[in-house]
Amino acid sequence: MEISRDLIHYSCDFFFPYKNYFTSKFVRVKIHTMANYATDYSAVPIEAVDFVKFVNNSPSPFHAVEEALTRLVGAGFEELKERDSWTGKLKPNGKYYFTRNKSTIIAFAVGGKYTPGNGFSIVGTHSDSPCLKVKPVSKKSSAKYLQVGVETYGGGLWHTWFDRDLSVAGRVMVETGENKFEHKLVHVRRPILRVPTLAIHLDRNVIDGFKFNNETHLTPLIATATKAFEGEKNSDDKEKKEQNEDLKHHSSLLNVLIHELGIKTVNQIHDFELCLYDTQQATIGGAFNEFIFSARLDNLMMSYCALIGLINSIKKINSLDEDPNIRLIAFFDNEEVGSVSAHGAGSKLIESSLRRITYGLDMVSPTTFEESIHKSLLISADMAHAVHPNYSEKHEENHKPQMHNGVVIKINANQRYATTAATTLILRQAAKKYNVPLQEFCARADSPCGSTIGPMISANLGLRTVDVGNPQLSMHSIRETAGTDDVGHAIKLFQGFFEEFAKIDSNVAID
Repeated sequence: MEISRDLIHYSCDFFFPYKNYFTSKFVRVKIHTMANYATDYSAVPIEAVDFVKFVNNSPSPFHAVEEALTRLVGAGFEELKERDSWTGKLKPNGKYYFTRNKSTIIAFAVGGKYTPGNGFSIVGTHSDSPCLKVKPVSKKSSAKYLQVGVETYGGGLWHTWFDRDLSVAGRVMVETGENKFEHKLVHVRRPILRVPTLAIHLDRNVIDGFKFNNETHLTPLIATATKAFEGEKNSDDKEKKEQNEDLKHHSSLLNVLIHELGIKTVNQIHDFELCLYDTQQATIGGAFNEFIFSARLDNLMMSYCALIGLINSIKKINSLDEDPNIRLIAFFDNEEVGSVSAHGAGSKLIESSLRRITYGLDMVSPTTFEESIHKSLLISADMAHAVHPNYSEKHEENHKPQMHNGVVIKINANQRYATTAATTLILRQAAKKYNVPLQEFCARADSPCGSTIGPMISANLGLRTVDVGNPQLSMHSIRETAGTDDVGHAIKLFQGFFEEFAKIDSNVAID
């Protein structure tokens, strides 16, 4: 398992981004130390190691989609465009994907024995995570510090964002020629932002609880006015100095973007959507290398597992050839803020996609789509709450999911999750064949229950659904924790579902 070299590279880049500041001897000592540490990773499941690479390359939904489509293309998937006609393009055994807004992606593989009216085997996830986002006009300053105005996205544990080495990633709309514009990804890997806490000596009340205002206290600094002024004073570009005074964002931020994008002037930047993220990379930890310490486990872990489960299922000899169904995965954006967007699960995206696929493969009757829906099943895959060792009373006594003990089936009588006895049975049959352990989660009667994309898609389409997720700690923190074994568990479960659902469903009689 060739992982040591990559781990050394990550470690050195993170701890020593300016290697010329150190002696070569000191760097060699550090590389040697990390190399010894990396050798212990030989016992870590390869799926967990690959997931760490995936999440480190995905600091924003745009990057997560790009990482996914890169792997899909490598597996032989062909790109479709929603603006084009799909008539005549879709074939049995064909593999396809398309994106919307470059933050949502749908990929599907058509079974070799598919006929119009057959079902879809679907795994749905989401690509977004709680974060701070740069405001449309972010230029702020206070006490001779330059600051970047941000707004909160989703329900993050915002106190965890203080005193972290932050940077930005996302997409920039760049002018590449006269009246020609492109979406370009940007990923600033070095820390440029920080939200500092107030020293305890200046606020003794913090002992009783850390309280802060999201608008005034959660604003990151990017530079000191002194250094920024020195930079402008040393510049010979008078026009640029005058221009900077009218900008919506500090030139300190824009200059970083210009450098990262490899463009010439700030005038080429017409707009952007930037997420703040923690530059500390995801890693394997624990005394037995049993943990993944990372940002964005919710929900990039389930997105990764769905992606690899689909790719693995089509690699198996004759698997897709013999399948009468269409295997499909969907990464939706904006789940953390309610999914109500053109590229969220609350939109018509999934319905229109399923209809277009059905019609593109030759609709033979007016009810072909409706027939297929009742032969389909959605696994709504979003991370679950592992029991917390310091707050175990927060879990219902008979439903305390543990890391390494399997994928969690999420159940709620009030339909915050869309799981039913029938959909659970189908999932258990797939899990049984592939020896995947399962466990259950049900919230306490005196505790509110979260929700995800499952209930809204199920209700909109009349689609059978089961909600699942891998167990994790610290959900919505800037730094979350999950188990290394559980990555492989979910991949095998989804692979088994794709390969066996049609056969299992044919043996289940309800309506």
